[in-house]
Parts: sequence; C-alpha cells; structure tokens
Amino acid sequence: MKIKNLLPLFIASSLILVQCKKDENVPSETKDNPITDILGSDDKKEEEKKEDEKPKVPDVVIPRKDFGFFPWVYKSTDSVSQKNKKEFTGKALYTILALNRLDKANIGAADTLVVPAKIEDDFLIYSPFPGHITSLENVKKFVFFSYPIQAYGVYEYGNIVKWGPTSMGKKATKTKTGLMFANWKKEVAISTVSDEWKLRWNVNIANFDGIGWHQYAMPGYPASHACLRMLEEDAKWMYTWVDNWVLNKGGATERAKGTPVIVYGDYPWGKRRPWKKLLDSPEANNISEDEMNKIIEPHLATIMKEQENRDIVIQQVIAEKKAKADSLANLKSQNQLSANMN
Repeated sequence: MKIKNLLPLFIASSLILVQCKKDENVPSETKDNPITDILGSDDKKEEEKKEDEKPKVPDVVIPRKDFGFFPWVYKSTDSVSQKNKKEFTGKALYTILALNRLDKANIGAADTLVVPAKIEDDFLIYSPFPGHITSLENVKKFVFFSYPIQAYGVYEYGNIVKWGPTSMGKKATKTKTGLMFANWKKEVAISTVSDEWKLRWNVNIANFDGIGWHQYAMPGYPASHACLRMLEEDAKWMYTWVDNWVLNKGGATERAKGTPVIVYGDYPWGKRRPWKKLLDSPEANNISEDEMNKIIEPHLATIMKEQENRDIVIQQVIAEKKAKADSLANLKSQNQLSANMN
C-alpha cells in the first residue's frame, strides 16, 4: 500500500518516495589458531571483540508440536461454536486469529478457523520458522517474510524473538521480493491510493517502490497493494524494535542502512490456504534451518557489510554529537567569561 510523503522537509524529494535489498615468534596462545592464521593478530582481536558483544544466550529451540489442530466452523450456531466464542478470548483469541492470518474485525468472514488443541502462553511455540539460524549468528537484527505462508520471523543474533502473520501483496500488486533494508518509519502514514487509509506504525523497506510493513486489515489472505500488513500490536512492537536508516546532513543521501529484511517466495494462488494444512499435520508450514540458510547465505556478505558500516556510522554520529555539545559548552563558557569581564 503506497503512502504520501510525510517525512520532514529536510529529506530531499529526490530521495524520498513513500508508500502503501606460523611464525615461531608468534605468542603461544595464537599458534595453530585458524582464526589468527586467516585474520592476523589485530583482526583476531577485533573478531574476539565482536564475539564479546554478542549476547551469551543459548540457541532457541522450537519444540516439535505434540498437539494437533481442529477446525472451528465459526459461522455455525451449534453449541460447540457458541462455546468456543465464549471460551476463546484475550491471548487465546489472538493466537487463533494470528494462525488464521486474521484480525478481529475480519473473523466473521472466515468459514472455518484452524484452532490448536493446546493454547500455549508463548506464541513462539507455534512458529513455522526455526528457533535458531546458524548463518545469522553474527547478524544483530533480521526480519524474514515468507510469501508462501504469509508469516514473518524476527531474529537477533540467529535466535528467533518473534513471529507473526502478515497479509502481503495480492496477485495483481505483488510485494517485491529479495533483500531490502528498513528505511524511514512513521507512526501514522496516509495512503496515496486513498486519503481515508491510515497506515499505523509504518516502516518503509523499499523507498523508491513505496513498500513497507504497517498495521492494516488482515482478511486471511494476501490483500495489500504490495505492502506487508500486520496486526496492530505486532506492527507497534516492530516499529519500536527496528533500526531505520541514517541519512547524511541535509537528508538527501543515505549514510547507513537499517535492519536487513528478506521477502521470499510466492503464494500458492488458487490453492488451499497453507495454514489450513495444519489440520493434516502440525508441522505442515514449517521451514527448516537448512532451507533458511540456503535463502539467506547468498545475501549474507551484503548484510554483514551494511551492518559493519552502520556500526561505524553510529560511532561517528555519537562523536559528532559530543563534539557539537562540547563546542556549544565552550562557546557558552566564553560568553559567560566575556560577560563577567564586562
């Protein structure tokens, strides 16, 4: 869904289009060390520093789903359906809606809902994505959108921290696929398709294509104008979590990219909705770590290059702000001294 340019005026219009990729002398501790042999001593220290910065947490493991799913004919007036409507509220209702790629406003449009036999407190239990991805172990933040199963996964240093449903571009206005990066974000953006369409918690990921993720209606299938719709609480969480771009002075050019994002695959148009297959097998939508690694690895060099550049730029920005603050403090001190002398 494409939106009007609501960025501050200092962002140049040419950039912003808004929306809807072995030496005997070596100390003993470095001898026979493959890292040192390849990188050298100074690079090894830098590598160790990066390792120290990574959180020391165990790999996340999503347990096998030892429960099944059953169909709930929502529009039925029988006693079972009425009981479900009273019983499934709060977090349980969120779980059911998310698994069916629906929001509460669209639940009535569904014929049959897929319901887990066990309602777990931790929504990660239902994740179709692997808990840990080896190729992402050095990547600080990463988002993956799967077109086939209309779902996204959020990772920090290779561990999944969140997943949820999405409604991506319909067949006539497909979402762009491939590697992208978070650009700018805005709490409420207005669609260029209709002024009445307010897109909350919008994060742009393809500036010149006007594509981003945001809260909007979730009807249970791909329905957007190329953007990636989310449930509101998910979009709000993502808005706070994501790192957006850093622009050069004046806002006309990009200095550092934001969080890397991969949109992958295509939807099985005209076929059974993938999440309905959970009724046959609780693992039906699962994507293995091997599959994820094969998708990510061709982009990994670019992701790491941009991450390293961002780290440098952030340190530069911090130093620039400090220098500016020090300069202002010195100027204030000089003015005060001059006033006292007068």
